[in-house]
Amino acid sequence: MPVEAVTEDSLLAQVAAATGISLAQVRATALLLAEGGTVPFIARYRKEATGTLDEVQIAAIRDGLEKGAALAKRKDAILGSLIDRDLLTPELTAAIGRASDLATLEDLYRPYRPKRRTRATIARERGLEPLATQIFLQDPGLVPAALARTFVDPAKEVPDVEAALSGARDIIAEQIAEDPRVRAQLKELLRRDGVLASRVVRGKKEEGEKFRDYFEWSESARNAPSHRVLAILRGEREGFLASTVRIEESVAHQILDRAFVKNRSAAAKEVRLAFEDGYSRLLAPSLETELRGTLKERADAQAIDVFSENLRTLLLAAPLGPKNLLALDPGFRTGCKLVCLDTRGALLHHTAIYPHSGDGARRDAADTMRTLALKYSIQAIAIGNGTAGRETEAFVSELDLDPSIEVVLVNESGASIYSASDVAREEFPDLDLTVRGAISIGRRLMDPLAELVKLDPKTIGVGQYQHDVDQKNLKRGLDDVVMSCVNGVGVDVSTASVQLLSYVSGLGPQLAKNIVAYRESEKPFSSRAQLKKVPRLGPKAFEQCAGFLRIPGAKNPLDRSAVHPESYPLVDRMAHKLGCGVGDLVEDADLRSRIDLESFVTDAIGLPTLEDIFAELARPGRDPREKFEAFSFTDGVTEIQDLHPGMSLPGIVTNVTAFGAFIDVGVHQDGLVHVSQLSDRFVRDPGEFVRVGQAVRVRVVEVDLPRRRIGLSMRDVTGS
Repeated sequence: MPVEAVTEDSLLAQVAAATGISLAQVRATALLLAEGGTVPFIARYRKEATGTLDEVQIAAIRDGLEKGAALAKRKDAILGSLIDRDLLTPELTAAIGRASDLATLEDLYRPYRPKRRTRATIARERGLEPLATQIFLQDPGLVPAALARTFVDPAKEVPDVEAALSGARDIIAEQIAEDPRVRAQLKELLRRDGVLASRVVRGKKEEGEKFRDYFEWSESARNAPSHRVLAILRGEREGFLASTVRIEESVAHQILDRAFVKNRSAAAKEVRLAFEDGYSRLLAPSLETELRGTLKERADAQAIDVFSENLRTLLLAAPLGPKNLLALDPGFRTGCKLVCLDTRGALLHHTAIYPHSGDGARRDAADTMRTLALKYSIQAIAIGNGTAGRETEAFVSELDLDPSIEVVLVNESGASIYSASDVAREEFPDLDLTVRGAISIGRRLMDPLAELVKLDPKTIGVGQYQHDVDQKNLKRGLDDVVMSCVNGVGVDVSTASVQLLSYVSGLGPQLAKNIVAYRESEKPFSSRAQLKKVPRLGPKAFEQCAGFLRIPGAKNPLDRSAVHPESYPLVDRMAHKLGCGVGDLVEDADLRSRIDLESFVTDAIGLPTLEDIFAELARPGRDPREKFEAFSFTDGVTEIQDLHPGMSLPGIVTNVTAFGAFIDVGVHQDGLVHVSQLSDRFVRDPGEFVRVGQAVRVRVVEVDLPRRRIGLSMRDVTGS
C-alpha cells in the first residue's frame, strides 16, 4: 500500500536518523513511495533518485514513514482531547511535539487521560485532594493526622483520620505513578537491569512437560534471545508458566525517594508510604507490562527476520527447469499417487501405483512406471519426502529406467494444504486432493518459486513461533520477501499463474486475473507494449510491472530481459551509434565491448542503471537462482532406528532458528544441530553458517527414540 506523501522535515529527519540513511535519500524515497512506487521497482529502476538504496533500506524508510505517520496521528488525537477539555498548556504542547515514540507520548498523556474509577478518583470524590496536596508539599511543621481530622466526614465515607490519610495517599500514589520523568528513569532501569523469570504453574508440571526448561528460569531480560521469550510467553498463554519482569524493589524505592521525598517530616513519611504502595500496585505492573510488550516486539522482529530469511532461501531454491516430469506423492496402504507433467507443468496423466503392497502390486507398479516414462519421455522423477518417501525412492532406484532420468526427493511441506485450497480447486476442480498434491510436488521441483507462491508462507514450515508473533507484522515481512523474490527472478507472462503475477510490482490479484483472462481470450503476448491493452492496467501499473515481466519469443530481445521499456530508446541509441540493431548488441560481445557507458550518462540515467542495462544485454532475462544439483541421502538409512551416535551422513537443512538448524537426514524426523554444534568457532547467527535447502554433512551425536529426537553436529564431521 503506498505511503501517504510526507513533507514534514522533522519526520524525514527522524527516519534518516533511525535508519542511518541520508536525509536527501530519505526524502527522494518518500516521494517515490508517495507516488505509488513499490520497493522492488524503486530499488531496481530508480537508483539515481535514491542513491542506489537496496530493498532492505527502502523498506526501512517505508516502515519508518508509516510509523511516523501513526505517531503524528496519535499526537493529533491527544492534542484534540486536551483542547476539548481545556487542559493543554504551552509546555505540554512542546513536550508532545518533541515525543519521538509512542511510549514517551503515552507517558506524557497518562496524567490527563480520562480514567476509569480508581482508588484515587474515589478519594477525590470524597474531597481529599486538598489534603493530598498539602501532604505532598511536605511542610516540616505539618502534622498530617491533625490536618486529616478536618477532612473526616462519615457522610462522604471518610469515617476517621486513617481513612482520610489513606485516601490522600491513594491520590499521591497515582500522581507519582503517572510522573513522566520518574517513569522514564525506572523504565530505563528496568530495561537495563530487569530480570525475566518464569516458573511452572502449580499442578501443571506433568501436563506442561514441553516447557520444563522454563519451570524455574531466570535471565537478563535485555539479553534474552527471541526464541526463549516467545517460548515463555507461549507457556504462559497456555496456562503452564507464570512469568515476571522485575528489578530489585529496593532500588526502585531509592529512585522514588530521591525524586519525591523532600525531608524527614511526618508528611514525608506519608509520601514514602504512598510511593511504596503506588510502586507495587500501579507503577511496577504498568512498567512490567510495557517492558513485556517491548520484549515481545523485539522477539517478534527477530523471529520474523529468521522466518523471512528462511523463506527467501526456500523460494530462491534452484529450479530443475522445464522438463517432462513424473511426480509421486508416496503412501503405504493408500498407494502412491502418480502424475505426468509436460515441460510447462500441465497435467498429462494421473493414476495410482502400489509398490508397497506385495510382490504382485510391486511388479505392476514397476511396469506402469516404465511404460509412462517411455510414453511421456520422462526426464526427471519427483518424489515427496513424507511418509513412504525414502521407501518409494528405493523402489524407483531399482527400476531399469534411462540412467539420465534424475530422481529427486522433494520437500512436500504444505502440499496437502495447497491440494485442499481454493487455488487448487480452481486449477483442478475434477481431481482428487491427493492428485493435486502430486502435481504440486512435481511443479515444486520444476520451479519452487512459481509453485510455493500459491501457499500462505506460514504453512511452508520454515519459521519459528510463527503463530505467536504479531500476525500483521509477520504478513508484511513475508509478503515483502515473496515480492522481492518474484520480482528479482522475473515472471514469464505467458505461463505465470494468477498467484505469481499477483506479487509482481504494481499488479495485485485483480490485475493478475485480468492479465490471465486477456492471455486466454486473445492471442499470447508478443510484446510488453501489448500489456497496455489489458483492462484496467493503466500507465502507472505498466511503469511498475513492465520491467519484471518477460515475453519469451518476443521480436524485441529487450522484451525478454529486465531492461525497462523506458530505457528502450537509450539502448536504441547505443545500437545506432555502433551501426547495428539491438539484437546484434545482445548476440555480439565484441559489439558490446565497444560501448562507452560514460558517454550515455544523463541527468536522469546514471552509471548504476547503465551497468544494469549492460548486464542484461549480455544475458537477457537471466535467472539469478543457482544451478540445480541433485541430492541423495545415505542408502539403507530410512528410519530413526537406523541411526547411531558417530554416524556421518549427508542432510538437507529444512529450517534455521535462533538456536540452531534442523536437518533432514532421510529418516522422517529432522535432527537438530544446536547453535553450539554448527562450527568450531562462536556462532552468533546460525544464518551465517547454514541456509534452508543447503546440503550439509552431519555427525549423529544422540538418538532419543522414545521422544524421537536426534542430536546432530557439524563439527569434526568426516566423510564425503
